[in-house]
Amino acid sequence: MIFFLFTTVLFSQTAYEKGKAVYKAKACYSCHGHKLEGMNTFPRLANRAKGFLAYKLTKFRSREAATQAEEMMITYSIDLSDEDIQNLATYMNEYVDEEVGESYDYSFQTHGDGGS
Repeated sequence: MIFFLFTTVLFSQTAYEKGKAVYKAKACYSCHGHKLEGMNTFPRLANRAKGFLAYKLTKFRSREAATQAEEMMITYSIDLSDEDIQNLATYMNEYVDEEVGESYDYSFQTHGDGGS
């Protein structure tokens, strides 16, 4: 009975939930933030194109990086399965901030003349 409940919960997760679990397990938040907002020189991942995200993760897993800064992603991507990559891409693409229940509004600018 316990095995049945475990497998039911395990297999009833959506791609979004599985991607979120991989994001946490791989500690992606250490560089990209808990809300996928990006930190310092590390890029924002929230709500970016799913195909682009999957492409980049697949390249990193294949030990290919376009820049020296991207090379650090190889270590984190090397053991990802195809399913992990698709789930991560789904999570990042469809990300919704749980506190406010919305995706980010990236049209808001935090720089400029302040409208004065």
